[in-house]
Parts: sequence; structure tokens; C-alpha cells
Amino acid sequence: MKRAFLFPGQGSQVVGMGKDIYEKYEEARKIYDEAGRISGIDVKKICFEGPEDILNKTEFTQIAILTTSLAFAKILESKGIKAEFALGLSLGEYTALIYSGILSFEDGINLIKKRGYYMGNLLPKEEYQMSAIIGLDSSKIEEVCKKVEEEGIFVVPANYNCKVQTVISGTKEGIEKAGELLKEAGAKRVIPLNTSGPFHTVKLEEASRAFAKELENIEFKEGNVKVIKNIDGSYYNSQDDIRKILEKHIISPVRLDKAIEKLRRRKSR
Repeated sequence: MKRAFLFPGQGSQVVGMGKDIYEKYEEARKIYDEAGRISGIDVKKICFEGPEDILNKTEFTQIAILTTSLAFAKILESKGIKAEFALGLSLGEYTALIYSGILSFEDGINLIKKRGYYMGNLLPKEEYQMSAIIGLDSSKIEEVCKKVEEEGIFVVPANYNCKVQTVISGTKEGIEKAGELLKEAGAKRVIPLNTSGPFHTVKLEEASRAFAKELENIEFKEGNVKVIKNIDGSYYNSQDDIRKILEKHIISPVRLDKAIEKLRRRKSR
């Protein structure tokens, strides 16, 4: 039986995450300690103690989740549990790339330190939010967002998680207005997310350009695990311009729905 690992993205953080495995497993301790050494950030303290407002800052959230995810993966590996396929939600794609060997651990930590900083700080001066829309087809969500945008209020679909769960991203006003209309249209739930920016939208173009410079000197290798891209749900391959993909990744919608479908089709064969 083939196994796939799906790594989480921003919004899954909680104060105390990873503390139990750090105390119990040497493999986890090495990951946290090395991440702290490479980044110069006290990743352990932020993960284990917070406070919440620090953990929730994008420049710390991303490296905290990445480190915790890699620690869990390393523990599983020590017990002989490995995956043949890997994918992740937004930030989680970097975990998948490191897990596969396409991206080295050190380069991955350094990139995520920069990515988190740029995504958290190179933003237009407005108040942004994200919300998960549950129980409504993505085509209807696109329709509602377009209607709100026609009024000059920014809100767009950002994460297509599955057919009946899509995350929207926009200004506070846009999220609130779209949320009301989506409930009227039949959405079962509208859930505000614990994020701090209009991620995976054109509002992060400045962050994307800055991050592109960080990618210039990164070496990408042939991995030993197949990784599925967020951008279009296809596998990374040797012909890909990974730097360009990861640059666009910041401003492009996440198509986790397509990535999951790729795995489903493989399973059905």
C-alpha cells in the first residue's frame, strides 16, 4: 500500500505544539534545536510557550509549523513509517519539499524565515482577514466574491481545499460582506481563520518579488518522494522551474482540491 503525508499550513498553530514530542524523542529535539540554530529564532520557546500573539505573527508562525511538522515526520521515519507521496497546504508544501529531499533542511529553514517575514510585513496598509466557507460549492463562492469585488471591495477565493470547503481572503470589509452573502446562498458555516494577511492573492506581489531574490541561490535536487504542487495539483518534475513556482505560490490560489484528487485517481487505478 502506498502512503502519502499531508502537511499543514498556517492557521493550524497552537501554543504548546510539539512540546510533548520534544521531551520524549531525540529525533524531535534535533529538529527543533537545529531549526533554532539555523534561523536564529527561538523556535522552541515560540512553539512551547508562545505567547499566542507572537506565535500568530506570520514571521514566526511559518517556521514554528514547519519545524513541528518536520519533527513529527522524523519520528515516524525513525519507526520505519515513510511516505511515497507528499503534499502540503501552502506553507506545508515546503515541508513536503524538505521531506522529499528536493529542498535541503537548512535551505528550507532559511527560506521559510524569509517567506514568513515578507508575507507578514510586506503588505498594503489595510486590515485583512481569511475565512473558511463550509458546505458551498466553490463555483458559487467565486460568483459571490466577484459580486462583492464589483463594488470595489477586495475579496477572492484563496484556498480550494475540497469541493465544499474554500477559504476566501480579503479586506475585513470584504470578508464580512462576502460572509453574509455566502450564508444567504447556503453556506453551512463561515469560520474566521487565525491568519494575519491576504495570503495567496495579488496583494502579496511585493512579498513575492522579495522572496524571488531569496530563491535565486537555492539549489533544488531530485527528491526521493513524489511531491504534488499547490498551484495546479500536478507532480513536481525535473523540467519544472521550482524557483518560479515558489515565487508564484505566494500570490496564487492553493488548489489542494486538485492535489487530493490526484492521489484519489492514483488509488483508484
